[in-house]
Parts: sequence; structure tokens; C-alpha cells
Amino acid sequence: MRIGLRTKQVLGVLALVGTAIAVLFVWYFASLTHVLLDTSREQARLLSNIAYQRIFNLLTSGGNVDTLNADEGLHTILQSYAFSEGVQFAVVCDASGTIVAEADSPRVGQKLDAFPGLDELIDSAGLTARLRAIWSPGTFEVRQSIKVGTADLTIRVGVSTLLVRSKLQERLAAPLIAAAVVLVVSSLAAALLAGLVLRPIHVLRGGLARLGRGEVDVKVDLPADAEFTDLGASFNQLTARLAADRTERAGQRALESIVDRLEDAVALFGTDGTLLFANATMKLALSINDEAPDPGTAPKLDQLLPEHHPYRVAVERALADGTTMSAPMHVSDFGERLVLTNVVPGAAGQTMGVLLVSRNLAYLSQVESTLSYSRKLSALNRLTAGIAHEIKNPLNATMIHLELLKMQVADRPDAMASAGVIADQVRRLDDVVQGFLKFSRPEDLHLEAVDLSVVIDRLRPVVEAEAATHRVELAVDVPRDLPAVEGDANLLEQAFLNLALNACQAMPDGGRLSITARPAAGQQVAISVEDTGVGIEAEHLSRIFDLYYTTKPQGSGIGLSLVFRTIQLHNGEIEVQSVPGRGTTFKVLLRQATRMLQRAGG
Repeated sequence: MRIGLRTKQVLGVLALVGTAIAVLFVWYFASLTHVLLDTSREQARLLSNIAYQRIFNLLTSGGNVDTLNADEGLHTILQSYAFSEGVQFAVVCDASGTIVAEADSPRVGQKLDAFPGLDELIDSAGLTARLRAIWSPGTFEVRQSIKVGTADLTIRVGVSTLLVRSKLQERLAAPLIAAAVVLVVSSLAAALLAGLVLRPIHVLRGGLARLGRGEVDVKVDLPADAEFTDLGASFNQLTARLAADRTERAGQRALESIVDRLEDAVALFGTDGTLLFANATMKLALSINDEAPDPGTAPKLDQLLPEHHPYRVAVERALADGTTMSAPMHVSDFGERLVLTNVVPGAAGQTMGVLLVSRNLAYLSQVESTLSYSRKLSALNRLTAGIAHEIKNPLNATMIHLELLKMQVADRPDAMASAGVIADQVRRLDDVVQGFLKFSRPEDLHLEAVDLSVVIDRLRPVVEAEAATHRVELAVDVPRDLPAVEGDANLLEQAFLNLALNACQAMPDGGRLSITARPAAGQQVAISVEDTGVGIEAEHLSRIFDLYYTTKPQGSGIGLSLVFRTIQLHNGEIEVQSVPGRGTTFKVLLRQATRMLQRAGG
């Protein structure tokens, strides 16, 4: 399990504080143990000294050992141990350990077992031995010898360590609580200190994370300390350089991508003939793979082309004397090509390499032919639009006079029927001319960042009314945070309205209409219009976008054609999937709006 830097800092502070508390606690514990034991010894010595003085006076005033037990003063002194904490007994023994005087006299004449000396425990034994003696309660004695004449006596005072342990526990309670409080306060203070100290690191880590996500020119705001200020300035300078390098590399990659997609074959050779760069068309011509050549193993001109190959001859001539050329020539397997070479100058007038460009003359002819055809088609469009406009004026006049004629023959049913047929055909012809004008008239696109959720909201009331007429359930799922698309809002609204109304009309017995939009791959947005209607037969799918083609009895064949043309004008894609009897789905792909359009729209 990984431990964070903040946790490590808190643990480190706690370790330091804990070690200090432990050292102080051990010192305090050892001192307190010694003090308590020494206090018990002093109490025993005090009792022993008083008894010594009484015995010495008795023996020097004519008394003997046998009379000691009968002395009331000595009895009183020996009985006083009961008022001394921790003292178990106080007796006077002869040299053999036999009791000669005791407070209650029941054991006089009996031999008293020897107990460990309290002086040795306090003065000679270590802390461990003292703790063992306290936590395993036993009896220790304080001895004092008295020799007067022939009398050789010992005053023995027994001390129990049980009371010492009790006192030690009482006095340790407060320090232990204080140590716990200190540890808690230290942990809180360490956490706060860690947050303050590590904040710059978190800020730097956040900046690095943003760099990792691809953001450029990331800046961090560190505390105004001298060290952090310099560090923040260094970081900001580094990110600024990275942003500049990334922009430069992006430009280089864009340029390489553009060159790689050219129909022309482009290659760059070094002064020693080493291939430095080749686009896809040139790689095909030189029969090399798509992988970028390793600088150490990049092929050379003589390894790629035979001696008299036009490309090799042109490059070698340019490397030899700086001669540039632009001449059409036949290249085997590639037909007629326009071969161009140009010397790439370097610093101090030195040659850095030779740029070779091979252009497909047949493709150029095809492009020129296409341009010429486009110009002719544009002129034809203008001509046909003018013709349609000229047809529309007579049609309008015909309709006016036909109505006047109908008023004059209102009493003749046969004439009225014929006039009605003529009127229907004139209207049909007018519809054809109107549809033709819509396709021949160039559209004036107003491109902007379009919010599809707003577009769908605007057409929703019309679709809901149509859906209610056909008992169709409408479901719209267009998120508000959907990326904006690049387009003309009015044209897109009309296109989606046509799709939605067609879907409602394809469900005469009711059904479900779903309009959804989601981000799609390649910086696109996918919009789906799905119905559960009658569907489209397979033989009709390939023609549904043709002008005037319709499978509806009353259809004009213009609506889906206009939808298709609108999507084409937006450089989008539209596809249809249909299962007869189950329904149809139209899927439209539109490009997301560029940042420039978004800023302009914002």
C-alpha cells in the first residue's frame, strides 16, 4: 500500500513527538520508581533508627537481651510500623536470626527467614529488576546491626512492594493522559502543517496533471515565498516553452499531414543522398514501407533507384552543381510526370538537401477538365434557372386568365371540368418549376456554431402537432451539453423538420418517433431520426434522395432531396436504414464547430 507524502509527514512528526514522550516517560518512570522505593526505605530506616536508639539505651543501662522483649518502650516503637505505609513487620533478631523482640511477642524465640535487602534493590539493581520486584510483589527488608558488649543483634524492618506498585500506578495515570493529549494535538498540528507545507506540491502536481491532459501554457500560483516564487516562475517558463514547442510541432505535423495527402510525390534528400522524408505517394513510387526511416539506417538514393532512373538523375544533378529543373518526363509504372527539383539552402550558403517533387500530368489534366466542366455546369445552372424563371411568369399569367375563364363558363359543367384539369396541370408544372429553382439557386450559407438542442426545441411544436394527428409518441433526447455543430441553423431546422414530418406520415396507424443526438468519432455529432412505421422497400432505398422521386401518392419528391442537399452543403453525411414493416432510421453526421466559430457565436 502506497503512503502519501502528507501521511508520511504526519507519521514523521508523530514519531518524533512519540519518541520524545517515550524518552521522557521512561525517565519519569525510572525516577518515580526510585523515589517511591527510596521513600519506603527511609520510612523503614526511621523506624529502625528509633528502635536502635531504644535498644542501645537499654543495653548500656544494665539490661540484657532477655529483657528486651519485656520493655514497653521498645514494644511501642516496634508496634508503630502499623502506621508506616508498606511496612509489614519490625523485629529484633540475634546473630542466628532468632527473634528476641517483637511487637506482639507471638514469634519470639522463632527463627525469621531472610528476605532480600531493600538497599541492594535500590542501590545496585537496575530498572528492570526494580520493575520486576514492584510488579511481582514481594517483601524486602532494611537491616541495621547493633553490638553492645556481648550482644550481637539486628533490627529487621520488612517492606512490601505492593503499596509501591499501587502508588506508581496512581501517579502514572496523569502523565499517560497528558501524553495521549500531546499525541492527538501533535497529529492535528502535523496534519495542518503538512497541508500548508505540501500545498505548493499539490499545486505543481495539478499543473503537471493538466499538462498530461494536453493543456498548453499551464500556469501555477505558488505562495509568495522566495523559494516557491522562483520555483513557480521556473515552472511557468517551462510550460510556456512546452506550449511553444507543442504549437510548433503541431504546425509541423499539420504540414506533414498536408504534404502526405498530396497527389504529388514529394521527397527530401540529404547532401549525401539519404532519404530524409517522403510522403505516401513518393513511398509508393520508391517501394518503401509506411514506417518512418530510422536516422541511422535511412536508405540512400543509390539503394532506392537504379542508375538511370529520372528521379535519381535529377537529384544527383542538383546535389552535384545545384542545378534545379522542371521538366515533364516518362517514369516507368507511373506514366507522364512533371519532375521538379529544388536545392534547400542552409546557413552560410551551404546546401542542406534537395527537394524532389513529381507531379502527375494526367491528374492535372483531369483536374483541369473537371474545373472546366464545373464552370460549364455552373453556366448551365444559371441558364436553366433563368429559363425556369421565364417559364414561371407565363404560368402565373395562365393561372390568372384561367380563373377569369372559369368565371365566364361557370354555367357549363363540361367547360368547367376541362378548366379544372388545365388548372391542376398548371399547378403541377408550377410545383416542378419551384422545385427546380430551389436546386438551381445557390444557397447563401450563414455558418455559425449551432446548438442542436435549440434547433430541435424550435421545430418541436410543429412535430408534436403532426405526431398527435397520427397518434405517434414523440421521444426527444438531445443533451444540452452536446457539442455545437458548424452550420446554418435555419437550413438545419428545415432539414430535420422534413425528416420528422416524413417519419410521422410513415406511421398512419401510430407508433414511436425518436430524435436523438450524441457526439461521434472524428469530431462529429450524430443525429438520428427513427420511426416504427411502414419502412422502405430495398429497391427504393437507393433512390429516395433523387429529385421528384417519391413513393407517396401525394408526395412531391422534393423534401428528402432538399434534406440531402442541405447535408451536402454542410459537408456532412446522411445514411438510411430501413426494414419494411418495422421502421426507418435516418442518421445524419455533422462536423463539430471549430473554436473560432464558438468564440464568434459566444
